[in-house]
Amino acid sequence: MASSATDLVVGVDGSEPALTAARWAARTAATRHRGLRLVHATEELPVAYPHAGGNFDELYELVGARGQRLLEAARAAVAEVAPDLTPEVVLRPEQPAEGLLAESATAAMIVLGTPDQSAAARVLLGSASQALAAHAECPVALIRPHVAEDEPPTEGPVVVGVDGTPASEHAIAVAFDEASWRAAPLIAVHAWHDTFLAGVFEEGRRTIDGDAIEQSANELLDERLAGWQEKYPDVHVERLVQRGRPAQALLDLADRAQLLVVGSRGRGGLASLTLGSTSQAMMSYALCPVVVARGGTQPAAK
Repeated sequence: MASSATDLVVGVDGSEPALTAARWAARTAATRHRGLRLVHATEELPVAYPHAGGNFDELYELVGARGQRLLEAARAAVAEVAPDLTPEVVLRPEQPAEGLLAESATAAMIVLGTPDQSAAARVLLGSASQALAAHAECPVALIRPHVAEDEPPTEGPVVVGVDGTPASEHAIAVAFDEASWRAAPLIAVHAWHDTFLAGVFEEGRRTIDGDAIEQSANELLDERLAGWQEKYPDVHVERLVQRGRPAQALLDLADRAQLLVVGSRGRGGLASLTLGSTSQAMMSYALCPVVVARGGTQPAAK
């Protein structure tokens, strides 16, 4: 059965972060009366080692059996937090990035577990997560335990990064929708970093006008949020303009947020992972769940 456009799709790989993601998605699906689809995409068999043991038919059977076992573990995790929810379980004979990218064409959101913040774990975030965040046709949520093994936070604001690009337009749409569902305040952040410009002006022995830049930044934020408050009158919005690197401004707010939303500039094939440094920093370091919003995932403001 193909996933519905209202389904949340969870990538299942047998890891503890994936189970955390399954529970987070289950709570969200139950609250919003959406379907939940647990998907395990199998890795390729090691064809370079034909004498590792058994024949390939037997190995394929073992791969399938392992996948089903991992899916059942995820289903049990869902039952812990949403016993009335009946998730669909799907085993896809594809690479994880390919299988979940295909799922994104008809899903409301892809949900992935991400590891802790150690250097090794950030490497393990891997090509699948980055490929999906850059190229999925729906928003991608990356979930990690908040502190130690604690579940992700359920209180605090929703935070969205706004930079004036089309990518942040989609992020704004997702952020308002999430804040409305969660009955949470929304903090819209625009950070401007003038180190490069200051260097250029210094080259010409000129002085950068910080006040003028800050005024332009406030105007940009007001313009990008125009119309959304009318569409979501229940959402309290705080506008925040900061001088500094966008990634640092968002990470500081993520420490007390329940959700952080950023845009993705990814396009082209899977080899072209043009997420941008801010999105990649959020994926690697933010303590709260991060949603990477992709184009075409939400309607424009009325």
